[in-house]
Amino acid sequence: MRIKKLEIKNFRLLKDIELSLEEKSTVIVGRNNSGKTSLTEIFRRLLSDKTPSFSLYDFNISSVEKFKEALILHLKKEEQDEIRKILPTIEIKFTIEYNPEAIDLGILGDFIIDLNPESTTVVIIIKYQLQDGKIDTFFNGIPDDSPESISEFLKNLKERIPQLHEVKVFAQDPNDDTNLASMEYSKFRQLLGAGFINAQRGLDDITHTEKDVLGKVLSKLFKTANVTTAPADMKEKSEALQTVVKEIQQTVDTEFNEKLDKLLPALKIFGYPGLADPNLSTETTLDVANILDSHTKIRYSQGNGLFLPETYNGLGSRNLIYILFQLFEFFRDWQSRPIANGLYIVFIEEPEAHLHPQMQQVFIKQLNEIASEFSKTLNNNIPWPVQFVVTTHSTHIANEAKFDAIRYFLTSKNEQRATRIKDLRNEFINPELQKDKEFLHKYLTLTKCDLYFADKAILIEGATERILMPVIIEKIDSLANENTPKLNPQYISVIEVGGAYMHHFYKFLDFLELRTVLITDLDSVRATVLKDKNDKDRTVYSSHQVDGATHSSNSGIKNWFDKEAKGHISLADLMAKTPEQKTNGFRRIAYQIPESGKNCCARSYEDAFMLANIELCALSGDNDIEQALNAYKNAPRDDDKTDFALKYALEVTAWNVPYYLIEGLQWLAQYPNTPAPEVQKVIATVIDEIK
Repeated sequence: MRIKKLEIKNFRLLKDIELSLEEKSTVIVGRNNSGKTSLTEIFRRLLSDKTPSFSLYDFNISSVEKFKEALILHLKKEEQDEIRKILPTIEIKFTIEYNPEAIDLGILGDFIIDLNPESTTVVIIIKYQLQDGKIDTFFNGIPDDSPESISEFLKNLKERIPQLHEVKVFAQDPNDDTNLASMEYSKFRQLLGAGFINAQRGLDDITHTEKDVLGKVLSKLFKTANVTTAPADMKEKSEALQTVVKEIQQTVDTEFNEKLDKLLPALKIFGYPGLADPNLSTETTLDVANILDSHTKIRYSQGNGLFLPETYNGLGSRNLIYILFQLFEFFRDWQSRPIANGLYIVFIEEPEAHLHPQMQQVFIKQLNEIASEFSKTLNNNIPWPVQFVVTTHSTHIANEAKFDAIRYFLTSKNEQRATRIKDLRNEFINPELQKDKEFLHKYLTLTKCDLYFADKAILIEGATERILMPVIIEKIDSLANENTPKLNPQYISVIEVGGAYMHHFYKFLDFLELRTVLITDLDSVRATVLKDKNDKDRTVYSSHQVDGATHSSNSGIKNWFDKEAKGHISLADLMAKTPEQKTNGFRRIAYQIPESGKNCCARSYEDAFMLANIELCALSGDNDIEQALNAYKNAPRDDDKTDFALKYALEVTAWNVPYYLIEGLQWLAQYPNTPAPEVQKVIATVIDEIK
């Protein structure tokens, strides 16, 4: 059995999301503050040892208005059922898939309430909601809906929510949403086990005092081994430890305490009545768990009898060892439960901390193998029903993971912030997109580009644009006025792709909803009709300056405007395209166009640079046509392009940016990923009201 899908409502950024989980490992990526931590936190609340509780600040910001609406209905004496429909609840719905032919479904069987023999799905809903019969108490003391009363109500919410809300668990018929059965929360806890490996793991170097994080894990393992339901091999090791400690304890009870008694003061010397009566002695008890927790340190053997402290090893190695220790602890915890959890989920936050890129790649590839090895070696091949959820900011982990396992967390822009989740498996399910999918996975794996985490992107053709792009961005920003957004403060990823492959990114960029300008070359060619050996006409397209050329051979341009164009697209059509036609949703394409006040056009970036800087490049010609021809002839080719780029990036920096780049990059600079001013005011007002 496995968790197939999660649906979460009204928890922090997770206003209304649906997340499908892979059978083994799911990798969650996204920009900062996109809701990844919120997902881990709601599980941490639900699966902690104490009864789950939430505060006003755990509700999505939009819930504040719902609380106000419910108050107004209460003041109007509406039916309580109607008020409950408005009151926000924090909700998480689990869709669990199981094998109906399994011999024993364990606790999961209690949650199966449908009568369909062919059903393979269980639905469990957990709600944090107002207790039954507490509506009047919840709104007590609020006389009207005046601003003063609303402000007082919002202040009261901070106390009333944890006091008057409770967690309720329901089993839902997967075939009938209205068929619900109330369940004990304890049963849900028996069904689902969980482990959390936090982003902050306390592994940082300590200058004066050792911080033995790894040694403390041994204490937890020992406690697990001590329970009656622990596996036999764990019990055997635990009993061996206890035997050793008992032998030491016997020595402590005799020789050690006899010596220690002599340190006690002779009470009779004080001369106070009664103080000489007690016959004091010492007792020292050794606690194995305390020894492991506070006095056991992991050491690294260096040979020749030398063992270095835990903190002397590199942070990357310690991080990886810590993660493995934790996974082993979770596995032993599952093994040792009186009723084994039918489901187990492990959240690993930012495993990349202190790991070099190759180690990050190995980790994500081997994660499932670790779980399999535990089951094979320590559990008689009985599988550990674990699902891993890895949240990461690492391009190496994100790009090394299976393409279908990626879930992209995205926060809405220019509105009240809420997370949306996009699933690469579903997005590229169409067979027509299979080539794009295969290309992207290979490309992302090889290049480790950071499109998942960027705010915006620039896709370029080659090395010249890549080297010069930082300078170009500075020049574009210098053209902006104080009311125009600039590019430099924004997190922009520059990806070198090549015009022949850009079209493979179109669907992916739409999926990411990533504002992107794609800078490509016109690649003008001229059609010539030749006779083949059978004396039949054959059209040949050869490279040609724009003047006199007929078509563009650029695949990216062709796929942008006309996927059905066979081979090439008309230059006349391209020159007539408006900026609006060059824009498609979050994408804009930029190719060479005539400079301001000119008629002729360049074929490539290098040509365009020369035409934008005629005097600097000493470009000869009595008119536009001659200048364009000379630019085409004298533009650097192949290896010379890098020298050309370095010259104008480092040595000669006073030059003009080609016009097509100005158009494209100024479009990109618009709409930075920050809430609109009016939205910021609304959020600030709500927070002030709550305070």
